[in-house]
Amino acid sequence: MSLKKRYPDQQIAIACELKKGPLIYALSKYNHLTLFTINPSTVAKYRKAFTPSGAKDDHSDAFTQVEILSLHMHKLTVIEPESAAIRSLAQLVEYRRSLVQNGVDISNKITTTLKNYYPQALEWFKEKDTLIFCDFITKWPSLSKVKKARKQTLIAFFNQHNSRYPDINEARIASIKLAMPLTEDRGVIEPNQMLVEVLIAQYKVLLKGIEMLDKAIKCAYNAQKDKVIFDSLPGAGPQLAPRLLVAFGHNRDRYKDASELQKYVGIAPVIEQSGKKKWTHWRYSCPTFLRQTFVEWAGFSVRYSFWAKAYYEQQKIKGKPHNSIIRSLAFKWIRIIFRCWKTSTPYDESTYLEALKRRNSPLLKFAINS
Repeated sequence: MSLKKRYPDQQIAIACELKKGPLIYALSKYNHLTLFTINPSTVAKYRKAFTPSGAKDDHSDAFTQVEILSLHMHKLTVIEPESAAIRSLAQLVEYRRSLVQNGVDISNKITTTLKNYYPQALEWFKEKDTLIFCDFITKWPSLSKVKKARKQTLIAFFNQHNSRYPDINEARIASIKLAMPLTEDRGVIEPNQMLVEVLIAQYKVLLKGIEMLDKAIKCAYNAQKDKVIFDSLPGAGPQLAPRLLVAFGHNRDRYKDASELQKYVGIAPVIEQSGKKKWTHWRYSCPTFLRQTFVEWAGFSVRYSFWAKAYYEQQKIKGKPHNSIIRSLAFKWIRIIFRCWKTSTPYDESTYLEALKRRNSPLLKFAINS
């Protein structure tokens, strides 16, 4: 505010090594500030170039950022926040992905612990990310306890959790009655049982939290007018469609062409050349969550898109590894979605296949011949 008084009716340029977080949220509310983001590695390399001794402190780094800002402002990116709705949805989908990963970690710990003393429970329930599995372990945390349960009690439990498949339930009950304990050593059973009970309690909270986020994401996503575009993408589904919408956002002027988005999200490879040598490598500096979004969806699209499956098979025959094919497919998809996004037009598989036919695409010939 003191800067606003010193320089009335002028914009103040601020250099930051962040793109989001409390500092950015606090500064973004002031209209007289323009925020520029500088990659921390850029500052470190700039400092190293002019300070060979390796001396470093926050004050000198601040002056380095000012110098970069003054000399290379045209090369820096201005932080332009999306609408509040998009920013809210962006955080929701990212938090959900983080909770899902936490759930996988806890699920793996539960599996490992049960294998130590109670492996039969893993055979009775193939899917662990369910409340029926969590409630079963909570109610009967050891084989000795579940063997004491009456058949009618077990059937009532299964029915209460909407597991109304007589054949499956009868097989479970028969297996419970015939099961032999892995060990009867209390020194093994008791500590592992205690750990499982703790992990299950955490897991149930996580599952309910993910369900809560799913509802919030669905509500926020349905309110977006661009949802028709991302709903039309093959294989996107309720989890990936909101993440793809967030990757593009509302601002149609944010990217001049598809290549800018491909580079920003880290799908476009980096080409380096020195003398007669030329090599391509992975793009290191990018928002990894967005890159992961496009790669995951490209993998799913192979199942639902005719041309995507044909492209995958074509590249596989050429000897390309799976991960390289999926990244290359994501590269192609971004160009297609970018066009749909720019023109506010839902994706149509038949329209794209017609375009391939008009261009006499080798991919279409491969798909027809195969």
